Order: sequence, then C-alpha cells, then structure tokens
Amino acid sequence: MFSMVTEFMNYGQQTVRAARYIGQGFMITLSHASRLPVTIQYPYEKLITSERFRGRIHFEFDKCIACEVCVRVCPIDLPVVDWKLETDIRKKRLLNYSIDFGICIFCGNCVEYCPTNCLSMTEEYELSTYDRHELNYNQIALGRLPMSIINDYTTRTILNLPEIKKT
Repeated sequence: MFSMVTEFMNYGQQTVRAARYIGQGFMITLSHASRLPVTIQYPYEKLITSERFRGRIHFEFDKCIACEVCVRVCPIDLPVVDWKLETDIRKKRLLNYSIDFGICIFCGNCVEYCPTNCLSMTEEYELSTYDRHELNYNQIALGRLPMSIINDYTTRTILNLPEIKKT
C-alpha cells in the first residue's frame, strides 16, 4: 500500500514538472511572437560574415605549381588544372585553372591542403547568376579579390551577433 502511494506521488511530481516545462516552452514561443520583425534591405544593407565563413575561393596564379593536390582532396574532383611539362627544366607549367562554383560544396579542402597557399577563402557570398555557366570561374576570375563589405561605402553593414540572454 505504501509503495502505491509513493508511486502516485512520483507520478504527480513528474506530471507537474512536465507541465512546467511545457509552460516554459510556451512562454518562449509567446515572447518571440510579440517582438517586431527585423527586415534587412539586402542590396543596401549587408551582414558582416563571421571570421570562419567560407565564401568564394581566391586563386593566385603565380604561386601555383600545378601539383593537383586540390583536385585529389576535393570530394567531387572539381578543380580543373591544365598544365604542360617543360622538358628542358623538368617542371610543370600551369596553363589554366578553373573551378565551377555551381557544383562546388565550399568544403575548403582545396584551401587547407594547398602546399603553396595559392588558394584562399574570401568573404564573398553573392554568387548568384541567371545562367549557371557564369559560375565557372577561370584563373582570371578567381584572381579578382571581392570588395570587402566593411569598406563598401554604398552599403550599411549589420553585425550578425547572436543574442545573449542574461538570466
């Protein structure tokens, strides 16, 4: 009889605890419903990306030794490296380098494993076109550095910091 009473008390405590958790979750939902939306006017206001953001790849043609490590570490074998073997000096000469950003998954393996640091990630996130063939960048397009969002005078930058709730 005593064990039945304690089980009933435990069941009651668990029910009250569950109701309290449901109430707390509902209060959070109500607090989000009552706040005003924040609208970012995109072309004129841009978010400052985080330090670890991986955007478009930047390529420096002069540093590349055509070792093709970037092609080997890419999970989808994406970079296209065209080279010619110079027999008199017994070295590869890079002819063409291209990456199709329509297919790229922006994993950053090519940047991490490049032995000469000729590849780097930029903060550019505006890779949108009407024709997907325009996303196939050759060494000239990869060599252009995008304008920094902070230095762009035509836009207003918005910090993307998470809210810190003090309890």
